[in-house]
Order: sequence, then structure tokens, then C-alpha cells
Amino acid sequence: MLTVKEILKGGHVGEDVEIRGWIFRTRTVGGKIFVVVRDGTGVIQTAITKGGVPENEFADAEKALIESSVVVRGKVTEDKRAPGGCELRVVDFKVEQFAEKFPIQQDLSEEFLLDVRHLWIRSQRMAAIFRVRHTVFGAVHEYFRERGYFEAHPPMITPAGSEGGSTLFELEYFGRKAYLTQSWQLYAEALVESLGKIYYVGPSFRAEKSRTTRHLTEYWHCEMEEAWAGMEDVIKHAEGVISQACQRATKENADELRSLGVDSADIAQVKAPFKHITYTEALKILEKAGMSLEWGQDLRTLEERELTKDTKVPIVVTHYPKVSQAFYKAKDPKNPDVVLAFDVIAPVVGELVGGSERERDIKVLEQSLRDQGEDLGRYQWYLDTRRYGSVQHSGFGMGMERLIQFICRLEHIRDAIPFPRTPARFAP
Repeated sequence: MLTVKEILKGGHVGEDVEIRGWIFRTRTVGGKIFVVVRDGTGVIQTAITKGGVPENEFADAEKALIESSVVVRGKVTEDKRAPGGCELRVVDFKVEQFAEKFPIQQDLSEEFLLDVRHLWIRSQRMAAIFRVRHTVFGAVHEYFRERGYFEAHPPMITPAGSEGGSTLFELEYFGRKAYLTQSWQLYAEALVESLGKIYYVGPSFRAEKSRTTRHLTEYWHCEMEEAWAGMEDVIKHAEGVISQACQRATKENADELRSLGVDSADIAQVKAPFKHITYTEALKILEKAGMSLEWGQDLRTLEERELTKDTKVPIVVTHYPKVSQAFYKAKDPKNPDVVLAFDVIAPVVGELVGGSERERDIKVLEQSLRDQGEDLGRYQWYLDTRRYGSVQHSGFGMGMERLIQFICRLEHIRDAIPFPRTPARFAP
């Protein structure tokens, strides 16, 4: 048995092969039925001639609807008119299961497609995105493992948040209050003092009621932490891992990107290092563009798009104001009004990565927690990391779906994941 991709790569013309898949579409011309079959790797046209297969199999091919599962055997022949440039001349056509009439047709609403997401993920568009997703995840793991990072796994259930209480999903845990993780941040700072260089790729949860094209309530996070490293050190890794994912996608998913209407040459331009500007410099650029922002305010989607409108490559913004920043971000010793923090911002999509150097002074951390109204008792285990041999350390978090959205040029982030979770939807 071969996959469709293996056949379309060439080298099998004239061979008898077997494929297994689902009917993508059919058409009948005279005494011949053309059945396009898809599997997990692509689509291929098969040709069934009356008299070329048993009579019952020809009848089955006539009545089989799209999404019927089939096992097909035949000879590979070249045909430039067929999808992929080859065709399977069928000698054996078996229907594994006759599908009912498929509910998805053309010109259906987005809400309906989300209601039948379990079926819509079979579409060629979604399959192409998921193949890119596979490549991107592989590239991320490869990047960190090649550089001596250990993969570490934090808990999903936590006693306290790392990014602020308003975006925490609360749950009852055997009579006590607990939360779904927003980030591995606090646990990474403990683990890094064991392993030195660590990374994680897994789910995170944010109870944000943001109904935008770039927010999910459950998403996949790539996070890293490194001991004896400053902000500039981990910026290089943020640039490096994004670049590696983009380069791998252009090489391994050229067909998928083309089918999505993406110019691979644009993605191939994403190579480290990126352009760096400070937050203060960003405000000056925005002011010249007629967008006034008070110093200390967060950069919103509009500002991020303005900063990246003339580039196809992400940029890095550094040295954010201390106000409204997470308690663990270290102050810049040269300017206590800003923190050693950075974002990587991509065109259209916006923030891909957020990272920082971590505050080492336990008294500063305790005061920051008090200022944010937090109960220090819930953070004593975390504060222990500053009591016993703390060193300079830094890290970042990257939204995997945002990276995929950027590479695939998706209008909405929900298409970057098979079953999206948003404030309005948690099913199917």
C-alpha cells in the first residue's frame, strides 16, 4: 500500500499499487467513472472503466457518495489533466463504508462550519493547514533539542496564576480553589535551576473574553527558560526558532502553502536577526504616523499593524514600561522605569512572542505581588527559587497557533487548530 503523496512524487508509473482513503469527488463520462480519492497526504484521480472491474464494483462506484471510504487497486499512469499529473487505472474498487449525504456543501456560513467542525476538518484547506502545523511543531522541538535544551512538563492545574487573575480559569479541586495554567512561567523558574536549559510545548488557558481573530481560550504554547542568560540571549532564540519553523515550512510544505494562496518566497524571507526597536522608539514611529499613544500604554493590534506594515518579517520591540507588566519581569538597571522585556511582533498577526529577563531580588518580587493584590502565601514555593542560589535567567512564551496563522496567512486563528476554543464556543 502507498500513500497518495508517495505516488505523486513519481517513480511508480506503470506499477500496480493500492491506496486507501475517502471519496473527494466523482464524475461519470460515458462508461467511465472518475473518482478522486483523498488520504491524509493528498488527492489522486482514479479511473474506473465499465468492464475493467467486476460489475458489482462498478455499480458501487456509481452509487458511492463523497466521503465514502474505499480501498482502490490499479496501475499508475501519467495524465497531465489529472490532479498531481497522474491517475490510477482501477482494477479493483472496494467500498469500505457507504457514506450518507455529506452535510457540507458550498457557500455555507462560518457558524455552520464551526458547528460541524468534526467534518469540516476533512476539507483540503484544513488538511493543508494541519500538515503545516505538523512541520512547525517538529521544527520547534528540533530547534531546542539540537541546542541542548531539555523538554520539561509543568502541571496544568495550579494554585496561582502567573499572568494576572482576570484571565484565570477557576475550578473546584476537591473542595479547594485551583486554576488552569496560563503559562509554565513560575514552574520553569524552578525547573531551570535543576536542568539549566528547558523548553515546553503544550496547552495553556486564558479566560480572556477577547473576540478577535488572534485569540483562543485554549492554545498551544512554546515556552523556554535558560539559566545564566539575559534578555538579549533569549531574543536570539526567539528569532532563531521562528526562522527555523518558517524555513522548514517553505521546504516541506510548498504545495500546501500554494494551495492556501501563500507565496513561499514571503515566508522564506523570515531569517534571523530581525529588526529591533525599543518601546519608546515605537511610540515615536507611531506618532509620526498620526497614532498618539501615552507612554505606558500597551501596544494594541492597530499599533502593532502600523509598526509592521512595511515588512514581511517580524520585528522585536524591547524595554517596555514597568507599569502593568507581570511581577516577575526584571527592571533595567540602566532605567528603572522599564523592564528587560520584549515582544516579537509579526505583520498582520501581531504578537508572536513575549519574553523577559526575570527579577532576582526577592524583596522586589514580594512588593510587586503586594502591589498586584496577590496573597504572598500562595507564592512562597516560587519565592524559594530566590532564596537558594538564584542566578540570572530569562525566557519567553510563543503562541504556536499565532505562528501558524502567520505562516499560513490565515484570517482567523481558529483555523490554525483542529478544534478551536473561544469565549463563544467549546464544542464540538
